[in-house]
Order: sequence, then C-alpha cells, then structure tokens
Amino acid sequence: MTTPAVEDYLKAIYQLSVEGGAVSTSAIAERLGIAAGSVTGMLKRLAEAGLVEHTPYYGARLSGVGMANALRIIRRHRILELFLVDVLGYTWDRVHDDAERLEHVVTDELIDRMARVLGEPQADPHGAPIPTAEGELHVRSYPSLAELEAGEHAVLRQVPDDDAAALRYLAQLDLRPGAALEIMDVAPFNGPLRVCINGTEQIVGRELASKVLVERRVN
Repeated sequence: MTTPAVEDYLKAIYQLSVEGGAVSTSAIAERLGIAAGSVTGMLKRLAEAGLVEHTPYYGARLSGVGMANALRIIRRHRILELFLVDVLGYTWDRVHDDAERLEHVVTDELIDRMARVLGEPQADPHGAPIPTAEGELHVRSYPSLAELEAGEHAVLRQVPDDDAAALRYLAQLDLRPGAALEIMDVAPFNGPLRVCINGTEQIVGRELASKVLVERRVN
C-alpha cells in the first residue's frame, strides 16, 4: 500500500504520535481535513496491511513497517524542501505545498542523490531534523521561545513549515534556525516578548513565540 493517501495517513499518524501516544480518529481527521468515518475505514485497511495497530476507541499506532514508511516520506519531504530553497532559490515560505505534492512521486534514489548534492544535511530549511537513508531520526526536545524568561539566551532551532504567512513574518524578524536570541523583557498577562535577535531588538507576540523552538544557552 504505497498510494499518496496511505503515505499521508502514515505521516500524519507519526506527526501526531510525537505529540503524545496513540492517535485518535478525530485527530487524524482534523490533521488531514477529512471525515472521521473515512479515517475509520482507512485505519482498518492499514491495520490489515500491517502498517498500523488500531484499537477502536483507543487510537492508532504505527507498526514497525508503518514507522519505516512514515520516516521515508518525511525524509523525502524535508530534503525536497531544502533542495528547493538551497538549489532552486525558493523562499522558505513557498516550499511546503510543493514538497507535499512531490514527495509522493519522487524515487528514493533521487532523494538520496539530492541529499548528496546538499552535503547529507541533518535539518530542513525550517530546522526540522531529516531522517537518514537508513530510517534513523534523531529528535531533540526543545522549549518554545514563549517559555523563556527575561535575561535568558538561546539559539533558534525550529519553526513550523506549514504557515506561509507566519514564515514570511518570521523572515522579516530574522527568526531563522541558528539565530542568536536574548530575551530582554516578557510582558505580564500573556503579553509579548521583547527579544534581541542577532543584535536587533524586536517585539514577538506570545502566540508566534509559542511556535518557535529554541535551545537555551548559558549566558
């Protein structure tokens, strides 16, 4: 079962399971934008194919084979994004949708060749880790920018890749992976943060800051 729909399901289940345990039918339906009834039918077929373990009213988990397939699709997507940015000159806010389409039609050989051209990268343009050709993915847990307090220093590590408008705004603020951050002030009552970004002070709203992952640095 290697149809685009199956690949979308496996990737969605993986991404949702990272956020916590077994994945509910409703969560998958919301992520993919389809009816819950359709999800139930597909999960049954995926379970019969040995790609997921599905318990009604409890949720779905990827099997070993399902996990390998999900990581293969994620590897394709993230290398495609990086290739579009670094080689073809796309801006980082334009690559997600194209990568979503291309990930279903490219071959693993093409992806491996792209990876070699890119120098076997470890992260995509948005900072998300890229699975290796052997199916290994090293994921680190980072706090969000919104969790930091005044006086803390950090390096930006990852931003979400599926909101083009947010990415354009992040670029305006120079909030890209690798950016050096210093929290100057945090407004009370869920207010915005005043952040020094690569030496320039900017105001970052709390909602946006909650989506940006950072690595704390010792002052």
